[in-house]
Amino acid sequence: MERATSVLTDPYSLSEQARAAVYHNIFTRRDVRSQFLPDQVSDLVLSRVLMAAHHAPSVGFMQPWNFLVIRSKAVRQRVHSAFLLARAEEATRFESGKEQQYRRLKLEGILDAPVNICVTCDHERAGPAVLGRTHNSTTDVYSTVCAVQNLWLAARAEGLGVGWVSIFKPTALQQILGIPATISPIAYLCVGFVSYFLEKPELELAGWRSRTPLEKLVFFEQWGQDHCEWSDGIVQRIRHIQEREGQGVMAE
Repeated sequence: MERATSVLTDPYSLSEQARAAVYHNIFTRRDVRSQFLPDQVSDLVLSRVLMAAHHAPSVGFMQPWNFLVIRSKAVRQRVHSAFLLARAEEATRFESGKEQQYRRLKLEGILDAPVNICVTCDHERAGPAVLGRTHNSTTDVYSTVCAVQNLWLAARAEGLGVGWVSIFKPTALQQILGIPATISPIAYLCVGFVSYFLEKPELELAGWRSRTPLEKLVFFEQWGQDHCEWSDGIVQRIRHIQEREGQGVMAE
């Protein structure tokens, strides 16, 4: 069997500055709803962001995504109307105090952002048998979400804000955007330059939820086991990084 000959010669070749930039993007990425500027996103910048999304990992290299780019105000207004209907339904699911807080939150930038992108998943893209999907049929969706994350981080590197709007009935989006029934809309993204990025996630600043300390979410060797003979160093470093983040210092 023929072997692949193209290799990366040095997987540790990133400079310290480049490595810091990667972590900076991760820690300063925000779900943007309120700070969009009307400035247009150039074709060049948008193409770079889409290319980054297309280079996401995918199970079996199935690449199940499509990117539906929307600039038309008329289309965005129809999508916004679908959002308002879904939001009104969702609001009633919360207890009275939480419902009032929910209704005060700004949860999208559909009309504010100059570009909207709907990322979809084609469940039939790679045929009925896909390497790695035999025992988990949802890996196509997971792969598509990886593309969303790539897009988000590339956008942050370009100075673009991205807001993920999930408050829709999928069938409503399919109807408005002409998406076939066999293809699922996974993420509806509002994209554009912003006046500033918030220091913390907007829902955290609004008091909706706070970030869970990482050490409560990491287990070792077995589910529910929060320590083992070699875990102390990792836990201590996690706490140290979180303390630095809380002091406004970029995590090392």
